[in-house]
Amino acid sequence: MNTEKRSRGFYALAFFFLLFVLFLYGPLSAIVILSFQGPNGGLTFPLNGVSLHWFFNLFEQQAVGDFGGSFRRSFLLGLMVMAVTVVVSLLAGLAFRRRFWGATPLFYLAVASLVVPSIIVSLGIGVLFSQLGLQPAWYTSGFGAHLTWTLPFGVLIMFAVFNRFSPAYEEAARDLGASSWQSFRHVVLPIILPSLIGVGLFGFTLSYDEFARSLMTSGTYNTLPLEIYGMTTNVTTPVLYALGTVTTVFSLLVIGGTLALIIGLNRRHGRG
Repeated sequence: MNTEKRSRGFYALAFFFLLFVLFLYGPLSAIVILSFQGPNGGLTFPLNGVSLHWFFNLFEQQAVGDFGGSFRRSFLLGLMVMAVTVVVSLLAGLAFRRRFWGATPLFYLAVASLVVPSIIVSLGIGVLFSQLGLQPAWYTSGFGAHLTWTLPFGVLIMFAVFNRFSPAYEEAARDLGASSWQSFRHVVLPIILPSLIGVGLFGFTLSYDEFARSLMTSGTYNTLPLEIYGMTTNVTTPVLYALGTVTTVFSLLVIGGTLALIIGLNRRHGRG
């Protein structure tokens, strides 16, 4: 069996990709390694012993930082943002399948927040709530601020999905007597479901990790990124690194689980 010989360009690009991966994850490896410091370890190299002490310390009473509360707030906020992002992006994708008056300005307005500095969006929403006499909170102003970040991504993804979606599937369903709802429920939705899951993943992870748009809108109680940032000026033990490792592993598990779900749905659809 003949195999095609790799060109020099392939190896050059592979080496460049390896450098890119090291650039992305190299600094993170230092955080992971330092989180395994011994009980008397510090914030810098070299390691003073190896242990899981600081991971267990995360679940103890902390003098500074509210790990559990900030994680719950970020997790719930991520779920709220994910749900709204999926629903609104799907409806927008369906609406833009047909041309209507004002479609172009509405599209640019929907994605405009991507080019506005995040801190400006956060400041604007915070000032607006203050002027209205409302107290900013992570589940109100923070929720709205995060949607200005996640919705444009979700809408763009659904536009791309429906631009490649053939209306022949729906026409065949209608020829067989299906109503518009039945056509959507049994034909369109199963085909675009992996993409919707991807939109949900975008919505959750972008919200869960968002710092700038939470800075002026989270109110009295911090989300997890804000809590970690605040701890960098107060915490002097590797417990901060342990927290960073745990949250990173959690994010990777969410992404891995979502990708596994998408692959499973694609395989089932292929067998069908």
